[in-house]
Amino acid sequence: MESSQADINREIEAAAQQSGGPQPKIDYAPYRSSILRHPKQPAHLIDPEAVELWAPVFGHRDVADDEADLTIQHAGTPLGERIVVTGRVLDGDGRPVADQLVEVWQANAAGRYRHQRDQHPAPHDPNFTGVGRMLTGPDGTYRFQTIKPGPYPWRNHVNAWRPAHIHFSIFGTDFTQRLITQMYFPGDPLFPLDPIYQSITDPKARELLIAQYDHDVTTPEWSTGYRWDIVLTGTHRTPLESDTEEEIA
Repeated sequence: MESSQADINREIEAAAQQSGGPQPKIDYAPYRSSILRHPKQPAHLIDPEAVELWAPVFGHRDVADDEADLTIQHAGTPLGERIVVTGRVLDGDGRPVADQLVEVWQANAAGRYRHQRDQHPAPHDPNFTGVGRMLTGPDGTYRFQTIKPGPYPWRNHVNAWRPAHIHFSIFGTDFTQRLITQMYFPGDPLFPLDPIYQSITDPKARELLIAQYDHDVTTPEWSTGYRWDIVLTGTHRTPLESDTEEEIA
């Protein structure tokens, strides 16, 4: 029998009573497929230069400025609330990390990805693909314009819904230095019901994934604004999906 949201809530509550750190748990029972989403054998050291001989490449061209605007990639205007998201990529000592490739991907305003695996019966937006990329500046700042994504159902349990979020990927100097995480929006009522968000059992660490509304980031009569910093190392490190990733990646 498939689990209900009430079943998942009880499992989340039970897991919260156990010891946990600031990063997502590798095996987290309420997140049903988490056990399938990480290696079961010890890691092996590899030669980064050898990996680059067969690994994918960053792209066929340099990162262009317009790739940081997800609202201008098609002939028409996408539907939904325009937002600007900005912040800084920092190391554990608060120093800016410059010239890092930041990639983002997300669902549209109706909560649907432009991906063949997403069969959620919400409308596609022909003017919104939901992917972008940019480089951090000298002070570690990234900035992009997009449409605020909608929540969407997923098949973890009966009537399971994911909070609205944007995926982030941050690269170092090669593909062996890729970090993946998610940014959420403040006040989402789905937070306590979502096993992916709750797999970070430290409440203070979970809060590091929530952007803050910043009126200074808004564009008058055009878009609202959010600020979210990403900390790569140290005690205030942003929770990362290094071991677990979501259904639509």
